[in-house]
Amino acid sequence: MKKPIDSIFENNKKWVESQIKDSSDFFKNLSLTQTPEFLYIGCSDSRVSAEEMMGMKPGELFVHRNIANVVNTLDMSATAVIQYAVEHLQVKHIIVCGHYGCGGIKAAMTPEDLGLLNPWLRTIRDVYRLHQAELDSIEDEQKRYDRLVELNVQEQCINVIKMACVQEEYLVDEYPIVHGWVFDMKTGKIIDLEIDFEKILKDIQKIYNLTNSNWVMSKKNNKNMQ
Repeated sequence: MKKPIDSIFENNKKWVESQIKDSSDFFKNLSLTQTPEFLYIGCSDSRVSAEEMMGMKPGELFVHRNIANVVNTLDMSATAVIQYAVEHLQVKHIIVCGHYGCGGIKAAMTPEDLGLLNPWLRTIRDVYRLHQAELDSIEDEQKRYDRLVELNVQEQCINVIKMACVQEEYLVDEYPIVHGWVFDMKTGKIIDLEIDFEKILKDIQKIYNLTNSNWVMSKKNNKNMQ
């Protein structure tokens, strides 16, 4: 009896054949290196496929996904991905993308003990606490839910901007720029929340400025002299 997982290998074979048909050197070129301009931080939800909805090809998008697109600076997985993308791949744009109908956001709004999920969802509950007045003023539960999705993206963008590697690289090269998006599964459209990266960076640097180190200033001065 054919197992459901067998279809994956069949699909892979067809995909390989289609790529070679379009370009005989596709896999040779793909294996050489990666030079993506974008880092995408999104939700693990199976309905949200980053490359497909953005029309990206293999090698064009560096991806990190977790429940509710959280960027917790104690999460070594997320921070390692960001640092690698910024310092080694030198991505020019970091995208934090949430989506309406997010199960992680809904779980965080539920007054229930969810076991091992509790510490992870606490980050989202902290977002609710920061914006409680606005959220509690929204009477429609679905609209409140959608707004928390947006505010969570906004706060995760701020968490990205707080990172030293992001601040340092932007000081030297004026990249990466951080963006906040929401994917609407009902329409298939990506909504740009128009996060003001430069304003947020300027506002938080009184507390989170991590760029005043000799090697960063030396790197910037050397670049200006070139």
